[in-house]
Amino acid sequence: MTLGTKRESFRRRANVSLIIDRAHYDEVILGAVARARVSVWIGTANLKELHLEAAPGTRARARGAYISILQTFEALAEQGVELRILHGALPSGPFREELRRRKALLKGGLAMRRCPRVHLKLIAVDGRALYLGSANFTGAGLGAKGDGRRNFEMGILTDDDAMLDAAQERFERIWTGKECGGCKLRAVCPRPLDLR
Repeated sequence: MTLGTKRESFRRRANVSLIIDRAHYDEVILGAVARARVSVWIGTANLKELHLEAAPGTRARARGAYISILQTFEALAEQGVELRILHGALPSGPFREELRRRKALLKGGLAMRRCPRVHLKLIAVDGRALYLGSANFTGAGLGAKGDGRRNFEMGILTDDDAMLDAAQERFERIWTGKECGGCKLRAVCPRPLDLR
């Protein structure tokens, strides 16, 4: 890190885990997102319906049932958790259909913004956990799919505050439209974020 003209070195401690395949579901979705208390910010190129196993000890779990991530988001929104999704492509039909069923999310519990240039994949939870990697917010990337149907994915999960700050700052710049002014795709953008 450079401060002024003097070069200084800082050491900090952070937990960093390599997340591969099924661990995306176990550690990122169940371990971080489902346990959020303050905020969940998601950046993804593709946004599709994602399912979770029903909660342990429930009849639904005994039947092997799965629930929509949007049901989990609804419960988080009711607890006051800020939910944001920044996505590049139009959400899938099943995601949009499930969202229509979730009245609390439609009334402002979930904020979504689309930017066709978004290709980043990040999930920041409570300003304390950050996932960066290859997985889009889809069932095959982060959901409860079987190993034979899951994408081959890899990323990192960290509590590094410098990485969290940088990733959240980048997300916020896109979210608020600060990147729109110089965008060469503005003419074809369905709704530039700086016009909201």
